[in-house]
Amino acid sequence: MNTLATTRMSSKGQIVIPDTIRKRMNLKPGVEFIVLGEDGVVILKTITAPGMDEFDALIKQARQQAKLAGLKRKEISAAVTSVRGRK
Repeated sequence: MNTLATTRMSSKGQIVIPDTIRKRMNLKPGVEFIVLGEDGVVILKTITAPGMDEFDALIKQARQQAKLAGLKRKEISAAVTSVRGRK
């Protein structure tokens, strides 16, 4: 079931998600969104952190890809340190 509502953007670029939508989607303060805008359409998509099972699967996949690429732990650690801006 779709819920239709209108809202307005403030001078600071803030948009209030109408109460009917917040309640229907169980949106709480602090929820994060990805915002996509193209051709007159703006889409908000909630971001949820992966659960531990999903995170473990992502780690396993990353390790398999690193192994296939021939990367060693030392090389990966050096790359992470470099990206984080440390020496």
